[in-house]
Order: sequence, then C-alpha cells, then structure tokens
Amino acid sequence: MAERMFNVLFLCTGNSARSIIAESILKKDGVGRFRAFSAGSHPKGAVNPFALKVLESYRYPTDGFRSKSWDEFAVPGAPVMDFVFTVCDTAAAETCPVWPGQPMTAHWGIEDPAAVEGTDIQKEAAFVLATRYLKTRISIFMSLPIRSLDKMSLNAKLREIGQLEGATKPRPEVA
Repeated sequence: MAERMFNVLFLCTGNSARSIIAESILKKDGVGRFRAFSAGSHPKGAVNPFALKVLESYRYPTDGFRSKSWDEFAVPGAPVMDFVFTVCDTAAAETCPVWPGQPMTAHWGIEDPAAVEGTDIQKEAAFVLATRYLKTRISIFMSLPIRSLDKMSLNAKLREIGQLEGATKPRPEVA
C-alpha cells in the first residue's frame, strides 16, 4: 500500500523569496512523502532572481515557480493542506484564510533576504543564509515521526523548529 503524501504550504507576504525557497527544498528533499506549495498574502508577481540563483547553485528545482496569492489554496478543489508554515513575520500576523481540513500550523520566521541592501554578493549571501536556515528546518520536519505523534506533541515539535537558529522574534501561532 502506498504511503499517504502530506501537503505542505509555505506562506510569506510577497511569495518571491523565502516561501519559494522552502517550497523548492521540500519539493526535492521530500519527494514521495510531501507535496510542497507556496503562496503569499500580497504576492509580488515575480520570483526574486537571487532566490532562483541560490536554489540552482544547490541543485534545487527552479522551473515553474511563480509568485501567487494564498487565495488559490483556499478555494474548493484546491489541494487540502496538512501543514501550513509562515516564514515571515508579516504573514504570521495577518489573518489567514480558513484552510480546508484544518492543517497544523507553525511560524518559522527568518529574516527577509530580499530586504538586504548592498552589493550583489551581499544580497546573494543573505539568500544563501536563508536557504541554510530553511533547509535545516525542513530536514528536521521531514525526520519527525508524523504518523506516530499525537497532535499536541506534533504541534510542539513544529513550534520548536520555528525557534531554531536564525529565527526572527517569536510571534503568536497562526490560526
């Protein structure tokens, strides 16, 4: 019997950098176990070129990514999410749509690499750091015994992941 796949949605305000990076990492590293998606509350309309450059350098997929609204995942017929993670503080503070299926949620905020000013090398370094932080969180998430943990324990583990190195200030849990 085939194992059930879990749907995971990464949210950020612009859906141009952190959420795209997280989607790409889980899409490759979680193949066969997880389906990864990303969206934003106010999508920028384009994926940040530094996000794509860094993903390519780590051999993560970059094809087909686009900046899109989280509304696409809150309509009938959209994939039902098992997990929803906010990766920026702004999205965590916003009122999210009601997600069908009542997915488990957590805030995994890290600094916005797209906000870094300076040389292209400094900007790229910020994206490399964000990718490292997200890869660590996603690796730990994928190693959790999701099927054997009760909901309360799993929620606690998801919140702990959000407090790993690189975490922005603690935020209230998303609903």
